[in-house]
Order: sequence, then C-alpha cells, then structure tokens
Amino acid sequence: MKHILLLTISLMLACKPGYSQSDFSPAPIEIVPAPVLLKQDKGTITLTPQTRIYAANDEAKHIASLLNQTLQQRYGFSLLFANSPAQAGLQLFIEPGKTPHEGYNLQVNHQHIRITAGDGAGLFYGSQTLLQLLPTERQKILKIPAVEIVDSPRFHYRGMHLDCGRHFFPVSFIKTYLDWMAYFKLNTFHWHLTEDQGWRIQIPQYPKLTEVGAYRKQTVIGHNSGIFDGQRYGGYYTDEEIKEIVQYAAARYITVIPEIEMPGHAQAALASYPWLGCKGFGPTYEVWTQWGVSPNVFCAGNDSTFMFLENVLTRVMQLFPSHYIHIGGDECPKDHWKQCPLCQKRMKELGLKNEEQLQSYFIQRIEKFLNAHGRDIIGWDEILEGGLAPHATVMSWRGEQGGIAAAHQHHDVIMTPGEWLYFDHGQGNPAYEPLNIGGYLPLWKVYGYNPVPASLSPDEQRYIIGMQANLWTEYIPNSREAEYMAFPRMMALAEAAWTPLEQKNYTDFLTRLPNQLCWLDRAGVHFRIPEPIGLQDSTLQNDSITIDLKPILPGTKIYYTLDGSNPTPTSELFQRPFTIYLPPGKSLTVRCIEVSPSGNISVPYSAIYQHTTAQQKTEKPLFQAKSLAEATDALTP
Repeated sequence: MKHILLLTISLMLACKPGYSQSDFSPAPIEIVPAPVLLKQDKGTITLTPQTRIYAANDEAKHIASLLNQTLQQRYGFSLLFANSPAQAGLQLFIEPGKTPHEGYNLQVNHQHIRITAGDGAGLFYGSQTLLQLLPTERQKILKIPAVEIVDSPRFHYRGMHLDCGRHFFPVSFIKTYLDWMAYFKLNTFHWHLTEDQGWRIQIPQYPKLTEVGAYRKQTVIGHNSGIFDGQRYGGYYTDEEIKEIVQYAAARYITVIPEIEMPGHAQAALASYPWLGCKGFGPTYEVWTQWGVSPNVFCAGNDSTFMFLENVLTRVMQLFPSHYIHIGGDECPKDHWKQCPLCQKRMKELGLKNEEQLQSYFIQRIEKFLNAHGRDIIGWDEILEGGLAPHATVMSWRGEQGGIAAAHQHHDVIMTPGEWLYFDHGQGNPAYEPLNIGGYLPLWKVYGYNPVPASLSPDEQRYIIGMQANLWTEYIPNSREAEYMAFPRMMALAEAAWTPLEQKNYTDFLTRLPNQLCWLDRAGVHFRIPEPIGLQDSTLQNDSITIDLKPILPGTKIYYTLDGSNPTPTSELFQRPFTIYLPPGKSLTVRCIEVSPSGNISVPYSAIYQHTTAQQKTEKPLFQAKSLAEATDALTP
C-alpha cells in the first residue's frame, strides 16, 4: 500500500505542467540583494516559449514587456500574453496596499509563478528577482526552483552616482549603467553634469555653455603632473538625449537627480560667460585642464549670477521631473569673495559675519527659488557651514559627521562617506590597479557599511533616508574603466541598502556572487575579477606547501608564475593542486591572473609564502602568507 501511495504521488506531480519531480534537492538561491524572507521548497517549475504571461493592468503589462526584453536577450524567446490568470504560468498583479512601498511577494510552485506588489516599483523588483532565479545557460527550457519570497527595501533612497563632468560618457553606457542599477534594485541615479572641467547639459538660452564650456583644450596626465596630452576633449547631452535617459530610467523605476554645481566647481560656466565670476578676476577664463578644486567660483554679490542660475535651473526642472535637484555646494574656495567688492558689499548689506555665511545665503536663495517651483535641494555636507537651508537634504561625504549634524537638526540625510562609498578609490595593490585617485576600498568594506550611526537617537535615525556610492571620474576616462571601478562593488552597495542589517552576511554574499558575475561576464562588462579562493589559505605541512586555487567565477582560467614574474595568458595554466618543498628559511612567491569565459583578464594577484622558525619555546615552524591587498591596506590611508 505504501509503494502504491508513493507511485500515485509521483504520477500526480509528473502531471502538473512544468513541474520537475526529479528535482527534490533544492538548488541554491543566489539573489542579490538578499531578500527579507525566503522559503525554498522542493521541486522546480519550467519556463518555456510556450509559457504565457498574465499582466493585470497597464503598468503590469509594461513590466511584463521589460521582462520579455530580457528573456529575448538572454534566452532567445519571449512570452505571449494570456487573457486570464488561469491561462498563464507567470502572473503579475499590482494590488495597492498589498506590500510596503517597493516591496513584492514572489511565489513559485508547481502550478504557477506569481508576483504580487502594492505598486509598480515593487512588481518590477519582483521581476528582477525572478530573473535571478533563472539559469545562466542559454536554453529554451528554464528551470526555476520552488520558492516563496516576501521582500521590501531597508532604505527608500538607494543611489549610484556618475561624474560626467570630468569625463564624458555616451548615452549607450548610461543606459547600461541604469540597467544594472535596476537589476540590483537601486532606484536613484545621481547625474553629475557640470564641473570645472566641463559643462555637459544643453541650455538653449545660454548656448556658450556647450559651445565653449563643454570642451577643454587638453587634459593633464596623471595626478596633476604638469604634463598635458594636447588633445581637445569634451561633449554634452542634448535636450533629446537627456529626455531619453530620464524616460529610460523612469521605465525602470529609477529617478534621475541632476547636479548643477554651485557656487564652486564652476569654471566651465565662467569660461562660457566670464561675467559670472567675481570682479577683479578674469577677464577671461578657460575650461580647466587639470584636476582638483579651481579657485574660480560664481560671484555671490552679483544679481546677474542668480538670474543666470535661476534660468538654468528652470530649464533643468523642465527636463528632470525629480523632486530633488542637487546643487553641489561643496569645495567652494572663498578667496575671491574676500577680495570681490560686490561680494563684500552683499555681506555688509545683509549683516553677514563671514564668507561661510555668504555661502549659506547663496544656497538658501537658490533653495527658495526651487521650493517656489515645488522642488527641494540636495547639497554636499558643506552646505551646513554658515547655516543649513531650511528644507535641504544633506549628502554626507566627508565622513559621517555632516550627516549626523544634519540629522540632529531633523534634516534628511543620504550617507555617502568617501571611506566606504567612493568607488573611484583603489581596490588593491596600486602597482597593478588602473590609475585612480588613491585610497583602498575593497568589496568587503563596501558591504560592511551601515549608514545609520549608532550615535543618533532612534528619532534621529529615521532621517537617514538612504545611501549612495559615488563614481568620480578624474582618472576614469572611458566606459571600460568605469565598469571596472563600479563592479562588483555596486552589488555590495545594493545589498547594504536593501537587505535588513541583521541579515547581512558577507560570507553568504560571496556564495551568491558567482551567479551575478556570470551575468556580467556574459554581457561583456569589464568588472574586477575577485582574487581566486585559496591563494592566501595554503598551509605548511612537513616542509611542503600545497597550492590549490579556485576562481570565484566558474569557467575562469588561472595562469600563474613561481619565479616572481607577472603572469600572462601564456603562463602556466593552473589545472590541479600541486605541492612544493619549502625548507626553513625559504620563501615562495605565487602570482596569478584569471581569465573569465568572455576573455576578461584580472589584475595580478600575489601571495608570499615564508617558512620561518619561531623564537618561542615550542620551536614550532611557522608558516606565513602575505597578501598584496593586506600590504596595500597597511600602506594607504
């Protein structure tokens, strides 16, 4: 009787459409960012070209269309729409109030795949989670593990920044950047559009901003070496391109926040219209050709400056529907203000004690203009100096103190401290990394960041509305280098911003990373390939060391050297563990590179193994391995 019952159950399961009775060992779930609640069951359901999709309303149909686009790109097929849920293996529902904002419920069982959310953003994020459940191989029958997921974000603001002022990036790259942001559930793109080195947004009322301000005659080589490349450089985004990017982002539930820098970082604007600068300086400027902070700033004593900025911001508001407009406010040298008769006159008329208060006046005047048009400002934490504008949101970059001070004053805060979230910082040994601004920001440090300071009271903590990573581009001249600096650190940022703090686990994150790296590799993204497993973990036994290396990304090849030279793809291929005799007093240097299935080549990684004799009573031999990353960490601030 028992055998008959088991046979009956097996036949019932086999008759369920798409259900795999053979798959009773749950496959690992590798979702980034990790969801709030996940319950995995046994078995799978299949998604095929014959599966139909049901979308309950127009917004759900839009999300279904985006999902179909990805299925077509990855697997070569898309799903036909069904007229009712009963006809569909994949069902999408928006039910207001069903989940928290941006939250979703995903259910995969032997009958159907159902995603339900309280709003479109949540339904979209549920669809992105579904995509992460699909196999990485291109095939027509896609097995999906049975699972129930209940998910919503920790923070409402989850941002990535891109500096297009120092270097200009094409629309195609920005769209790709937005695609990956959406895939990892980031919802805000901070677009840095104006700088000393270039003005990137077209303003028809002021054509010289792009005719002159968008181009510099040359660019300094390296870290302000005094040597220049002699090549004219620049570019800008037209009205139509900006509208295209804003619409593309909105379709993926990403808000684009533009940044128009003021009162500093303004030399490109001054080069276009010199009258925007302080009296006694000029009479001409040029778009800056080196890096750093230019002393040339907008004149705070000239009403024409504010008329110009209000006209610019009026056009910006026409192009960008975002509630926030970022106005910079950082790194504003005040030497010119101290010598400018108009600025000094303004200070005297207003009874201002110092130039910090003049900057506060400047920011508050701009804020009042934007508030009158239904917008609010974001500024870097320098806007605290001299008095914070009444409705300003502070982006804390010089550590956390600016954010803490703003939260004390009950202002919203976005944490983006350089120590943890500046993706222009180096990731390893400077000898092997691409030229960068310096510092050391490895993947684990990004992942470990908690943007809510313990020093804040529970009431003050609610003013920390989110976090953002910044990609400044002084030393990132092209899309390829931008990808290297952004990935996979963007994934660590996404999980830190989405997943509940108590559920974050870096070791577990690393087990989910390979699946995501596989998608990046298949898409041709030039990400930084993590160091192979085992390079720093070898141990000494009987005066011998066994080297066993495993790539994090499956299918990656490892090439190595033992003579201290840098490896290349023509070096020895690591195929299996090997053992080397290492007598006391001797050392061994292992260097390796990794080559991904798409041909992406890692930087060299290295470990130095030393066999020394302890000077302790035990007289036991010691074995030490030193990572270049550890050495870099000790050498950099």
